[in-house]
Amino acid sequence: MASHFSGALQLTDLDDFITPSQECIKPVKVEKKGGGLGKIKIEDDGSYFQITEDGSSTKLQKAKITLDDCLACSGCITSAESVLITQQSQEELYRVLQENATMCQNGTPEKQKLIIVSVSPQARASLAAKYKLSIQDTAEKLTGFFKRLGVHHVFDTTFTRDFSLMESGREFLQRYKNSKEKGSLPMLASACPGWICYAEKTHGDYILPYISSTKSPQQIMGSLVKDFFARQNNRTADQVYHVTVMPCFDKKLEASRQDFYSDIYSTRDVDCVITSGEVDVMLEKEGVSLADVESHDLDSVLCSVSGNELVSHTGSGSGGYLEYILKYAAKELYGQHVENIQYKTLRNKDFKEVTIEVDGKVELKFAIANGFRNIQNLVQKVKRGKSPYHFVEVMACPSGCLNGGGQIKAESGENPKDLLQRVEELYHSLKSRAVEDNPMVEKLYTEWLGGADSEKARTMLHTQYHAVEKATSALNLKW
Repeated sequence: MASHFSGALQLTDLDDFITPSQECIKPVKVEKKGGGLGKIKIEDDGSYFQITEDGSSTKLQKAKITLDDCLACSGCITSAESVLITQQSQEELYRVLQENATMCQNGTPEKQKLIIVSVSPQARASLAAKYKLSIQDTAEKLTGFFKRLGVHHVFDTTFTRDFSLMESGREFLQRYKNSKEKGSLPMLASACPGWICYAEKTHGDYILPYISSTKSPQQIMGSLVKDFFARQNNRTADQVYHVTVMPCFDKKLEASRQDFYSDIYSTRDVDCVITSGEVDVMLEKEGVSLADVESHDLDSVLCSVSGNELVSHTGSGSGGYLEYILKYAAKELYGQHVENIQYKTLRNKDFKEVTIEVDGKVELKFAIANGFRNIQNLVQKVKRGKSPYHFVEVMACPSGCLNGGGQIKAESGENPKDLLQRVEELYHSLKSRAVEDNPMVEKLYTEWLGGADSEKARTMLHTQYHAVEKATSALNLKW
């Protein structure tokens, strides 16, 4: 078939996780000879040819859409792994593992990279649901699986979520006390990279001041691994290869941000992100079911454990940011100890709010906004100065991180809602532990960061955002 393109390649009919799908556009340069219009002919095998007015044709290179091109406008980065940059895949992890094995065979084991995998609790819950395991068994078997491949340490990002929650709580108090300053409130959560990229590329300076500067658990783990843990093992940052297992493809986008790149060592804080579904592919490649993998003791260094048992946080499946900050603020500001939080569901199940009253007056009003429809409404209210909230936990995916685009999909004949319910039940099956009860956190604030208010704490635990000029019509979202 022959088609005319208006100077752009439009990818449609993508199996987008977040609906409705939007067109994904990357400019393709077509040389116009003789001043006429450029035409592109697409053959049956998918190859592209530029057709000139005299009828001659030239084969064009296929456009590759990478993370640098992505607008994260509707979550279409979750459509297929083929649209992601090559260094963010399980194949890249296998390459590094093979390099290490080759060095060992060549008698130069000292040149091997220290390989670390950090697993998110949401991804762990997805794998547990697929293989009908408990969260504890899944963690131990994942540790065994990765170490059998040649990984040296397997950590748990629940550990660094303690830092993320504590920093978010402190930041909220500061913003609340300076609430008269423009851009202070509402404070918007920053752990979701799809939401962050959307805000940077569609609302720029209008919304960015309201977003928390606290890094996500993934990126705090990256700082901790490449700085503190590397030095503890007499390594430099570039001698450590850090992989995270996440529920969401957008985490690849987050890891690729220039803000998380070290010019000194030419390395990223997180070198590679693989999703829950990609771990499942790895298991298939190795010809093994996770249920049959031999369990391995959990690494106790950077894992949230009590004894040898995993622990978690209370609150939402996206990390419990609302719950932690609400309880922390109520205690610090008004001396209230909040135990049970009662959510009020608004226009849909992905938009909930909570209020704290003092002497009959509402003093704190928080909300959870999941999914881009709710995010759009929230953003418009914030831009008009009409938002009634002090803090909003914002996640791009409907139902939050447990329903991330990188999670394992329902099998044929299985109801996706039933699968999501199982994942949620497994995620919340662990005992919870208060952030303040993690003794390692306070120790690291002292030994690693030199105190909670130090410049290093600011550098390692916080980041900044950048307004991006609109470049294409794909940003004109229609909902």
